[in-house]
Parts: sequence; structure tokens; C-alpha cells
Amino acid sequence: MYDVIIVGGGAAGFYAAIHMAEANKDLRIAILERGKEVLSKVRISGGGRCNVTHGEFDPSELVKNYPRGEKELLGPFHTHGSGDTVAFFEEKGVPLKVEEDGRMFPKSNTSRTIIEFFVKEAERLGIKVYRHSTVTDFRCIPAKTTDKKDCHWHVTTIKGEYEANKLLIATGSSTKIWNSLRDQGHTIVAPVPSLFTFNIDDDRIKGIPGLSTNVIVEVLARKTFSPKITIKLRSSVSDEPLLRSEGPVLITHWGMSGPAILKLSSWGAITLNELGYRFRIRINWLPQFHTGAVLPFLKEVREVEAKKTVLRTKAVDIPRRLWSNLVRAAVIPKDLKWAEITKVQLQNLADQLTRCEFSVDGKSTFKEEFVTAGGVDLKEIDFKTMQSKLLPNLYFAGEVINVDAITGGFNFQNAWTGGYIAAQAIAGD
Repeated sequence: MYDVIIVGGGAAGFYAAIHMAEANKDLRIAILERGKEVLSKVRISGGGRCNVTHGEFDPSELVKNYPRGEKELLGPFHTHGSGDTVAFFEEKGVPLKVEEDGRMFPKSNTSRTIIEFFVKEAERLGIKVYRHSTVTDFRCIPAKTTDKKDCHWHVTTIKGEYEANKLLIATGSSTKIWNSLRDQGHTIVAPVPSLFTFNIDDDRIKGIPGLSTNVIVEVLARKTFSPKITIKLRSSVSDEPLLRSEGPVLITHWGMSGPAILKLSSWGAITLNELGYRFRIRINWLPQFHTGAVLPFLKEVREVEAKKTVLRTKAVDIPRRLWSNLVRAAVIPKDLKWAEITKVQLQNLADQLTRCEFSVDGKSTFKEEFVTAGGVDLKEIDFKTMQSKLLPNLYFAGEVINVDAITGGFNFQNAWTGGYIAAQAIAGD
């Protein structure tokens, strides 16, 4: 019989276990991990360096990085935010560093540092860790009292059965766990991918993988056709963007990635899923220019650089290889001089620079990191304790609930915060 069983040997599970063990040394705590290794997501995070958190310490600003959970996480981040996470690791002898974009990593530059710390700390505190222990069922067994809240949890795994007074679910995106919670009364928001790159097959970005530049990128509605009893079929295309993002875009062998794309995939997780991951995007390669200002600027370039060829005269601040591809896409011959460019070609070039449309056909997982939108409905969780409002002595932490974030250490911060708050509630009960 344990005081607490934690289902899931990941970031949230270990963080919670360590904090509750430190808060109450008498607690008997066990972690059940389905895999051979614990903390697998920590291992691959940040390209193997572990993006522990983000250097945004203002809770009001921090929550803006969560497409789902922004409102609910404000209070928890005031209780245990990024600064508290940094302090915890620093005090434990695991110093962190902050990079230019705000992401924070262990100074050792390897996720092994974080994994080894968690494993050793769990051993020191007497926390039992059972690997290869996939949970097949968990049920709340009512005590023989009139108090409906008086019950304990019976947990069944492929290796055996366990009893605990309290249960913390920290399994991340586990369909089996979600199904079991649904069977016991919880509402589960259907999961969809929320961090992915765009698959694009287009000559304008072929041959230039690795190229990165700042852009404004918009997701457009699909082209829809409206047959009417008229002389000909007319197509109706919405020009209003469904989603918009600004930042670096990275050209890849399969399409586009980078912060601007990943933000769209996160904030637009549900919308893009509904579109079947087939949609149009429009890119302004010159975010400092609005569309109407580029054409007059190009006309000035035509006057100043009249004797030079358009292809070899990079008139704007974008990578040269991209400029060459966009000039070709504007149907401008490689030997055409600026003085010879037609109005149509000039307009084509302006459009390629500021209204460049691509067709997205599918998605790819961002590196090895898989994040989903979906999970336990946030309305059914008390965010002061991370306890279920429906089932007694049940707590949640991490991605098992309907919270997700953009890339940059924010998903881990949700895990640390939820784990900490659940630990304090359990240890203090």
C-alpha cells in the first residue's frame, strides 16, 4: 500500500514525486513507467540538450505562449513559474543557461544531466520506480464509510497490482489512460497534433534547405467552388487569413519549419486538423514592407539600377538564393535588365516578395518532439491543487490535461508547474 502512486515516469511525474517527498518525508511514493527507460521525452528535448524552461518570468506574459490553458495557468504560474523552476534546479546543483531566444538549457548542454539528477534524487528520497509497468486499469475503491471522498485507488499493471491513497496521472498523451478516465466520468477533449512542420512541394523553395529568414506567414482558407446557374462556374476564394504569425521560417527538404511555422501549428492545431492538413499559406518575405509599398520601391530600383540584371541585383534584404528563386517565379529571364522589366513582371515580383502563396500538403513531426492539443477538460480540474473535480484523490500534471504550448520550453514548464502544485496539495493533505 502506497500513499501516492504516480502513473508516468516523465518530467511531471518525477518533478512531482521529488517535491512531495521533500514536503513530507513519511510519504510512500511509487512511480509506474510503461517503458524500459524513464524520462524519454526529456532525453530528446531540445535536440538532446533538454529545453528545461523559458526565460520569461512574468506569469502574465508566460501564459501567452499557451494556445490551450492560457487562462487556467495564470494562477499556477504565480505559484510556481519559470523563475521557481530555475531556482529549484540551481539549488540542486543543476545550473541552467539562457540563450538569445529565451530558451533555457542545462549548462552541461546535455539532457543526461537532467535525467541523472531526477533518477538519483528519486533514489535518495526513497521513491520507488517501477519500469515496464504499463497501467491497464485504475479504479477508485470506496472506503466503508459514509464519506464519498474517502476512497483509495487500485491500480493494475501488466506486472501486478498496487494500492494507493492518492493517484497522480502524469502520462502525457496516452489514449488508454484518457479512455479509462472517460469511462470514469471525465470529459476528454479529442487530441490532435499541435507542434509540426508543413510539407510543401514547390520549386521556389527547392534546392535551398537550411535557409532561414524572418517573414510574416498567414494560413488562408481553402479554395471553395460555388456552382451557380450562370454562364460559367465561378470560384470563391477567401483572402482573409485564418491564422497569422511572424518570425523566422526555415526551409527544409520537405517544406517549411522554424518558429513562425511552429507557432501556426500550435495555435491552429484544431483548425489545421479540420482542414486535413491541406491548405494555403501566404508569405511576406519582407515583413518590414506592406504589400502596397513594395511596388513603388521596385520602381525606384528600376530607375537606379537600370543597366543591371534583375537576377543579379538583390534589391531587398533576403537571402540571395531565395531572391533568385523568386525572380524566376516572377517569370523574369536571367539576363533581363531592370530597365527592360515590364509592368506585369514588376507586379509579379512584388507579389512573390510579399504575397507568395504555397500549397501545404500534409505535416511532419517537429524533430522527435510530439505534442498534442487535447486531454482532460480543464473545467474538470481544480487548478489550485491540480485535483480532479469529479473523482476523489485523483490529480493531474503535464500533457494529460488539455494544455499545450509553442516550442521553447513552455510545455516542460506546464509539467513542472502542475507537478509542483499537485505535490504540495498531496503532501499537505
